Amino acid sequence: MVRQFLVRLVPELGHVTAQEQLRASVGALVGIALTGFTTLLILGPDTIVPLLVAPMGASAVLLFAVPSSPLAQPWSIIGGNVSAALVGITCRMLIPDPLLAAAVAVCLAIALMFVLRCLHPPGGAVAVTAVLAGPSADALGFAFAVVPIGLNSALLLAVALAFNRLTGRRYPHLRALENKNAHGTADASPHDRVGFTLADLDAVLKRYGKVVDIDRSDLMTILTTAEQEAYRRRSGNLTCGDVMSRDVVTISPTTTIGEAWHIIQDRDFSVLPVTTEDRKIVAMLSRENFMEAVGRGLGRPSLRADRRLANGFNKGFSTQMTVDKIVSKDPQKALANTSIAELVPFLAKARLHHVAVVDETDHLIGLVTQTDLVMALFKGDVGSMASRNAS
Repeated sequence: MVRQFLVRLVPELGHVTAQEQLRASVGALVGIALTGFTTLLILGPDTIVPLLVAPMGASAVLLFAVPSSPLAQPWSIIGGNVSAALVGITCRMLIPDPLLAAAVAVCLAIALMFVLRCLHPPGGAVAVTAVLAGPSADALGFAFAVVPIGLNSALLLAVALAFNRLTGRRYPHLRALENKNAHGTADASPHDRVGFTLADLDAVLKRYGKVVDIDRSDLMTILTTAEQEAYRRRSGNLTCGDVMSRDVVTISPTTTIGEAWHIIQDRDFSVLPVTTEDRKIVAMLSRENFMEAVGRGLGRPSLRADRRLANGFNKGFSTQMTVDKIVSKDPQKALANTSIAELVPFLAKARLHHVAVVDETDHLIGLVTQTDLVMALFKGDVGSMASRNAS
């Protein structure tokens, strides 16, 4: 019973790779070393100012081990440490008893960091350090908040900015912009109309009412990814190969615009893959490509209806121009074994209506459209669909 209780005291950090552990440890080494030696170069060996204050070690843990935390962002480290130092110096001056001054300093520093939205746990240690710093704090007064606290914090932050970028970690974590509808309407994007939304997360966090040590956008990403993983499990791993169209009509890059337009019109296609002779995909030609070409001034056809568009080409557009002049290069592609659980959010975010399905050598083997996905999800007979395609 006691052993079980003790085991429960060990926090669940999740899986952290050995590479990430090494990256964070080396980052702290580099950060603290450069901060101390740079402060020495700036102030000189004979300065009465402490070259490195102890709370910087705690700041280094946040900046290099959990750089995505809201408590580790630039404003948190600079604003939190400096404001806490100012509070600590004030309490040192006004409260004679050092123990009482330290307690009051930590209390007020936390309150001030909440108000300034720069909560930084090492700030509590900075407040105590400012109270107990000794003669140097008396000599420096409020300048103690600038040197060494502000200087140490700025130098450590500079190293963290460079080190995290160089080692592939995104830092700082900027607040996400509002995800506006691409069409300029008040509706949320299709991807945000299903499942839980950021507004749902905000409502839960508001009711929770406590500090959450993770970036709000990162938390949303983790939750939506988990939602997609659950969908993949429930969908029985339905893949692009299960739902794709296999008999795909293609054109070559040298096909004329006139020929391509007639194929699209006669067969009521929305898109035509553009491939080489051995069916290696190079581009996609869609109805939108024709419209964009018109908008760029390549012709002046009427835009009232598609049938009028064809007449416009015949009047003011060179039908002998090849399609490679107007196609969308670098088309989005997927493999046959790509799960539709990955494809659905991708199509919604990228505002695409189709994805080319290719083999390992980039040769076209099929096409998945939004219609294919809708029908597959509507029927919901995952097992029988996969078995039918396998046979």
